[in-house]
Amino acid sequence: MRKLKKDQYDVIVIGGGPAGMMAAGRAAELGADVLLIEKNEGLGAKLLITGGGRCNVTNAEPSTRSFLDKLKGKGKFLFSTFAQHEVKDTLAFFNDHGMKTKEENEGRIFPASNTARSVYDVLLKNMKEKKVEILTGLPVNDIHAYDGQVAGVNTDKGTIKAKAYILATGGASHPETGSTGEGFEWLKKMGHTVAKTEASLVPMKIREQWVKDLSGVSHQHVKFTLFQDGKKGASRIGRMVFAHFGVSGPLALNFSQNVREAKQYAQEGSKIEISLDLFPDFDATALDKKVQEVFGANQNKALKNGVRELLTPALAPTIITLAGIDPEKEINVVSREERLSLVRAMKDLRMTPDGFLDTDESIVTSGGVKLEEIDFRTMKSTVLSNLYIVGDLLDIERPSGGYSLQLCWTTGWVAGNDAGTQTAPKQKAVKKPKTQTRPTKKAE
Repeated sequence: MRKLKKDQYDVIVIGGGPAGMMAAGRAAELGADVLLIEKNEGLGAKLLITGGGRCNVTNAEPSTRSFLDKLKGKGKFLFSTFAQHEVKDTLAFFNDHGMKTKEENEGRIFPASNTARSVYDVLLKNMKEKKVEILTGLPVNDIHAYDGQVAGVNTDKGTIKAKAYILATGGASHPETGSTGEGFEWLKKMGHTVAKTEASLVPMKIREQWVKDLSGVSHQHVKFTLFQDGKKGASRIGRMVFAHFGVSGPLALNFSQNVREAKQYAQEGSKIEISLDLFPDFDATALDKKVQEVFGANQNKALKNGVRELLTPALAPTIITLAGIDPEKEINVVSREERLSLVRAMKDLRMTPDGFLDTDESIVTSGGVKLEEIDFRTMKSTVLSNLYIVGDLLDIERPSGGYSLQLCWTTGWVAGNDAGTQTAPKQKAVKKPKTQTRPTKKAE
């Protein structure tokens, strides 16, 4: 940890994650004297592990409205924010800094390099080019506020002051990366209302042993449907992974919100199940026809081997056994009733959700600062006139698939833009460049 160059800045950014780095770079681009403080020894600890280390940068939703519609009623607050920096602006930012991108399933955008390090490198280079002063390994002990303003941040190096402060400490997921929730405590102490935080996108525990026995097996395109006391509820389609505790992967993470809500409002003794449909693009009749075609072409094979056009070798024996059939049975002696039982198993396997992994394992946490206490045109607090609040500190639930990081890019850029405009020495305005986003390559 090196020495501070000064004790007074135009803008201090607290937190060196994606939102903080974007905010710092934008404010400095406008001529502000910016200090970014990060308690870890390095920046972007959580960013570097997102998407399994590949970093799902954003989501290629066709419009801002469709993007914001995914935020469970909270998107209505963000129209003025996304009007200033939306998905295409994020892609332009990274593309113009030399990072190519590609689109995968469900609109997920990744760096073409398949590594989060590419994203980190762009953000770091941008800050260095704009002369952001970066101080790592320095925890903020407290934030002082008086008369409706932040007056300074207390550190082991003393109190550091600025004209404006951007709080970007993140939520409470993956605390090993530094997101331990202290930002929420500071905000509550300074007069903000903070909704209780809990795991939001999190892997689910499943009661049935057969699920755990399939640990490591993944399926690219399946459907989850929620049933509560036999009544059909929410459905989602996506990729899932069986795990030693239950289910994970994008579909399970997103569906955990639906299951959590059902459990929250369920009466005692209510039965909650998840139906797993391995063939969501086929109805039962069409799937039965497909099974008959496969059976006809593989009559003399054992059932577990003859259905490889339908089920992977890792999955087939389990599904066949759950259908009540011997996997070693030859296809030519499988009865009609057994065939239909197999179809039902592939279309409706019931799993019992038995809890969730801890907040430590969640991708994001729900809860955060009450949105009515933010001016989303600037990301400025309505409680403290020189404080900006960005990223995972906001009470906005979002699905997996690039939505969380886009929220960081947008809120970080808007906060940095306003803070830089308000605090930088008067000079000719730096306009946002008009850039053309390079086409994002569709993954094969």
